[in-house]
Amino acid sequence: MNDQPQISRSDSNNNAAAPAFAEPGVPHIRTLNVPGLQALYVKEVRRFFKVQLQTIWAPAVTTLLFLVIFTVALGGAGRKVIGVPFADFIAPGLIMMAMLQNSFANSSFSLLVGKIQGTIVDYLMPPLGVGELVTALIGAAVTRAILVGFALWLAMLLWPGVHVGPDHLWAVALFGVLGAMMLGFLGLITSVWAEKFDHAAAVTNFVVTPLALLSGTFYSVDRLAPWFQGVAHANPVYYAIMGFRFGFIGTVDSTLAHPVLTAALVLVATNIVLGVITYRLLVSGWKLKA
Repeated sequence: MNDQPQISRSDSNNNAAAPAFAEPGVPHIRTLNVPGLQALYVKEVRRFFKVQLQTIWAPAVTTLLFLVIFTVALGGAGRKVIGVPFADFIAPGLIMMAMLQNSFANSSFSLLVGKIQGTIVDYLMPPLGVGELVTALIGAAVTRAILVGFALWLAMLLWPGVHVGPDHLWAVALFGVLGAMMLGFLGLITSVWAEKFDHAAAVTNFVVTPLALLSGTFYSVDRLAPWFQGVAHANPVYYAIMGFRFGFIGTVDSTLAHPVLTAALVLVATNIVLGVITYRLLVSGWKLKA
């Protein structure tokens, strides 16, 4: 008599239909993980949107105060810069400066808070490639920058004496996204390097703020001494603000042969360099993995 358990045909069919799991360390998702990328992006956007009074509206109000102070103090008596009223000249630069600062603030907070609170595993354990991780974090930073810029644009649109109707919408979109991506990459590099919030604040105070203030936001670069113009031309933030301003007023404060094209190429090259550095740092796991 056969004492071996009989396996029914239905049981064998169920076993045959059981899912096959990948070996440990072997990726099961071999293509772009769109649901995972989307989930991380939505998580990052919800994180800053829950405190939108601090992350969106407060920067917009602070930057608007800059516009009020500078236009009242320096923009009277019909003063013009490169042929446009001073208020119209300074407004796009202020919008771009706020977008850059908030893009950096968002991306520099993402991984840093995970390291400090011990939740960095939430970023490292999910089945996301490094490229997908970078895409989601930079996408969230750019989203915050766009929301801050849009809030500021609406406020300035209603502000008397300021004209912020775009002349070249493509330039506004192109340089807005390229500039926000550039500071987003810098913020992500900072969040990998920093070990506490003081480190990120130091980069903000000694790198981001000087780059923004010395980029022609409040003045025309062509009025500077030749050596100071060279300093401005070595600042990539200058090209972001110059191109973004061109989208609104249709002119630039530059003596370069093809200023708008040069600005776009400089920003693309800077983003590629910063993107490669960010990718290599995350692949290495420096200061992220034991």
